[in-house]
Amino acid sequence: MSRRVYVPADTTARSVGADETARAIAARLEHLDVPVELVRNGSRGLYWLEPLVEVATERGRIAFGPVDAERAGELFADGIPDTDHPACLGPTEALPELACQNRLTCQRVGITDPLSLPDYLAHQGYQGLARALASEPADIVQTLADSGLRGRGGAAFPVGIKWQTVLDTPGEQKYIVCNADEGDSGTFADRMIMESDPWVLIEGMTIAGLAVNATQGYLYVRSEYPQSVATLNAAIATAYREGYLGQSILGSGKRFELEVRVGAGAYICGEETAMLESLEGKRGMVRYKPPLPAVEGLFGKPTVVNNVISLATVPVILARGADYYRNFGVGRSRGTLTVQLAGNVRRGGLYELDFGVSLATVIGQLGGGSRSGQPVKAAQVGGPLGAFIPASRFDLEMDYEKFDEQGAMLGHGGVVVFDQGTDMGSMARFSMEFCEIESCGKCTPCRIGSVRGKETIDRIRLGVAPRQNRLLLRDLCQTMTEGSLCAMGGLTPNPVLSVLEHFPEEL
Repeated sequence: MSRRVYVPADTTARSVGADETARAIAARLEHLDVPVELVRNGSRGLYWLEPLVEVATERGRIAFGPVDAERAGELFADGIPDTDHPACLGPTEALPELACQNRLTCQRVGITDPLSLPDYLAHQGYQGLARALASEPADIVQTLADSGLRGRGGAAFPVGIKWQTVLDTPGEQKYIVCNADEGDSGTFADRMIMESDPWVLIEGMTIAGLAVNATQGYLYVRSEYPQSVATLNAAIATAYREGYLGQSILGSGKRFELEVRVGAGAYICGEETAMLESLEGKRGMVRYKPPLPAVEGLFGKPTVVNNVISLATVPVILARGADYYRNFGVGRSRGTLTVQLAGNVRRGGLYELDFGVSLATVIGQLGGGSRSGQPVKAAQVGGPLGAFIPASRFDLEMDYEKFDEQGAMLGHGGVVVFDQGTDMGSMARFSMEFCEIESCGKCTPCRIGSVRGKETIDRIRLGVAPRQNRLLLRDLCQTMTEGSLCAMGGLTPNPVLSVLEHFPEEL
C-alpha cells in the first residue's frame, strides 16, 4: 500500500514556494522501494505555516511546516521524515488553530485532492444532491430557509427568501449565478474553496438549480484568479463526464448546465446587478432596483445570485438538515463564518468559526496579535467599505446584528489588522480614493461625492478650516449613504465615519 504525502497547490502556498517544495520531495522519494503518492491538496488555511507538508501515517496525517525546497530535501533525505524533526508540528487535526474550528463549508478544504471526484465522494460529497434529487423544489427551499443561512455580502440577506422569490416567479428560463468576483481587501475564502474544493460549489449550484427550477448556471470569477478558473473548468468537465451535470443529472431526468465566465477586473462587478450586466456582455454598471434580480435578473429572467460561501454551504445543509446547521452560531446569525485574517497579524489565514466569536479572540488568540510586535490599533472588517473598529471595542462579537448596531458590517468575513504605526487619517482618505477609482460612475453621490470627500479630507489634514470641513465631510457622507444607487457609494462613508469617531485627532 502506497504512502501519501500532501503538498498544497493553492495560490498562496504556491506563492511561497510550494511547487518547489513538491519537486524537491518528489526528487528525494524517487529512490524509495515503498511507493509514495505525492498529492497536491488545497491549503488548510494556516498561511503562516505554508508550505505545509503532511504525511499520512497510521496515526493520521502529520504536519510539517513551513517546508521550503531546501528543508524538504533535508526532511525527506532518508525517506518518510521522522516525527522528531524540528519542522514536525504533530497531528494536523490537533493543531490548536485547526482544532478550535467548526468546518462545515470548508470541511474538505486542505484534506482532499481538489480534482478527484472519488476523493470528494469518499468525504461525504454529493450527499446533499442525492437528497435534493429526491425532494420537491419547495422542500429544498424550505430547508434552506429553516437553516438560517444568510448571504455573505454586506446585506446578509437570507438565502431561503431569495430562493423562494425565484421559485415563485413564473419563467420558462431561470438562472443560478455565483458571484465569485472576490475583490474585498483581505478576503480569500472564495479562492480557497474554488481551488481546494471546487466540487462543493458545483454541488451547491446544482442544488440551487433544482430548488428553483433553473437549468443554467454561471460562475462569474474575477480575472485575478486564473488558477480558480482552471480548477473549476477541470472539475466541471469531470462532472459532465460522470453525469453530475447535463441533460439528466445522475439519470434523474433533471437538467442543469454550468459554465465559468471570467470578469475583467472591476471591483464594481462584485455588486450583483453590475455583475449581471457584465455577464450579458455589457459594461459593468449598476442597475436601478426594482426590479430585483430574483424577478428580472440575467437576460431579464428570474435569477438566484449568491456568492461562493453561501452556495458552498448548501450541500452540508441538505445532507445533514437545517437543524444541524442552526445548532451553530448565535441570534439570527446561524451557522459558521469563514473569518479571513490578514494585514499586520502573526498568524494570518482562514478560520471557520461559529458566529458570536469576539474580535479579541480572532485577532489576539488565533491571530497572535500584530506581526510587527506593536500593539494592535484597529481592524477593518468587511472589506474596504467596512468600518475601522478600534482595539478598545474588540469585545464586539462577530454577529450581523451586533455589528450593525455599531455602524459596522461583517460582509464577507475579512478582518484586516493594523498596528499602532498606522495613520488612520490616510486610511480614511484611501476609502474615498478607492471609491473614486472603482465607481461605475452611474450615480452622482458616488461618482462626485468620493472625489469631493478625498479633497475635503486633504483640507482637514492640511489644517484648512478643520471644524467647517469636518462638518462638510459628515454632511457629504450622509448624502453618499442615502443617495447612492448601490453599496459602493452607500458604504464608502463607513470607514471615514469610523475614523472621525474613533481617531478624530488623526484626521
